[in-house]
Amino acid sequence: MKAKNTLLKRLVIIPVICLPFFTFFFWGQNSCVKADSKNVYEDLETFSNVLHLLEMNYVENIDTEEVIEGAIRGMLTTLDPHSSYMKPEHYKELKIETKGSFSGIGIEITLEDGILTVVSPIEGTPAYKQGLQAKDKILKINGELTKDLSLMEAVKRLRGPKGSEVTISIHREGLNELKDVTIVRDVIPLISVKSRMVEPGYGYIRIRNFQAKTTKEFKEALEELEKEEELKGLLIDVRSNPGGLLDQAVKVSDIFLDEGMIVFTKGRLEDQNMEFKAHKNGKDYAFPIVVLVNEGSASASEIVAGALQDHNRAIVLGAKTFGKGSVQTVIPMKNGAALRLTTARYYTPDGTSIQATGITPDIEVPSITLTPGEIEKQEGQAMKFLREKDLRHHFTNGESELNSKQEKDEGDSSREEDVKGNEGDEKDAENGKEDNGEEENGAALDERMKKDYQLQQALLLLKGINVYNRMN
Repeated sequence: MKAKNTLLKRLVIIPVICLPFFTFFFWGQNSCVKADSKNVYEDLETFSNVLHLLEMNYVENIDTEEVIEGAIRGMLTTLDPHSSYMKPEHYKELKIETKGSFSGIGIEITLEDGILTVVSPIEGTPAYKQGLQAKDKILKINGELTKDLSLMEAVKRLRGPKGSEVTISIHREGLNELKDVTIVRDVIPLISVKSRMVEPGYGYIRIRNFQAKTTKEFKEALEELEKEEELKGLLIDVRSNPGGLLDQAVKVSDIFLDEGMIVFTKGRLEDQNMEFKAHKNGKDYAFPIVVLVNEGSASASEIVAGALQDHNRAIVLGAKTFGKGSVQTVIPMKNGAALRLTTARYYTPDGTSIQATGITPDIEVPSITLTPGEIEKQEGQAMKFLREKDLRHHFTNGESELNSKQEKDEGDSSREEDVKGNEGDEKDAENGKEDNGEEENGAALDERMKKDYQLQQALLLLKGINVYNRMN
């Protein structure tokens, strides 16, 4: 059990894009699956011949190291959107994020058909305030084309000292020409949990992402809400939450579950097949729960929603989620680089893989925003999102394939912007408390709730459940 808990801390459900949640995982030689040696050697000989021809015949002298790195990156891009190679300088830079914050513009990005694409702006950041939207195509950064730019290189160019400017040229659906947006970089804090009472007796906890102290902050927020007033119901908001640490998703789910499966993983290797179960916590929360999700709820967010849904502990309300049901392992390499590799799929307690399909809410409510004039009509602007199934080279949930492979393996003796380092470093974790001035408490949430159709419906549902319980 101790060994499994240690491995749990090493694993991370990586978000769609570069976010500060990776872990280290050293892969021993005994964990490798043997390939067909003859075919591999023939292919390596071809690669060596091509490299030699480049060195001898290309019009200019080539940088051999750069060419080989390019070949490695190209090899990984043929797999899935979440596997990648990080050069030593990129890997080192990403580890800086474990300090709790970094300076940048605050967007979540991915590569869609080789084009740098915004998944979503992070709420309260410079990019959010400048009006960047999901599905915006970033074609230039400071006048330089982003074509063939790697995700890591794009992140590096978008970041910079606080107060410095960066100009991005975006293509947006409906625009006839590129739109230049100049953004002043600022500190992007890694704030995880926000909470408040939305109405007397009805608590609201928003999880922005799953960091090392998310469970601790969640429990503290829950205790504060209970001190304020006895809870009649709780809203857990994981909308537009791209994910994070697997162990934090498990622990948050475990707060409200006493037994049973929370999530399990299946991979090609035996030690990638793991189960994470709930246990008694000594406190029984009897109030009803509604989990808010949308198309931007991914990875660890989907684990929480799926676990509480399958155990009938919460009603999931909103739009179908992103659909990232894969686990990534970060493998440090001798040259200081690192390999981020998709190693397993994860499954909800009832055995469902949500890869490329997502969590289907119990009550589907579209993601729309309402203007003051639309509130009475309840008609609003549909929000735009990019989902896993939209990404190039995404893989399917492969349930039948994995199940048959699993049965075969059981008779054999063989066997997740962006680095999360030392989870026990209290100093690093405390730095994540730094705020960006966008408080989600008080008037800000009241104003947002007026336009938040999903939140309105979730609160109405909680009230309805309480009325029903009183009648029965």
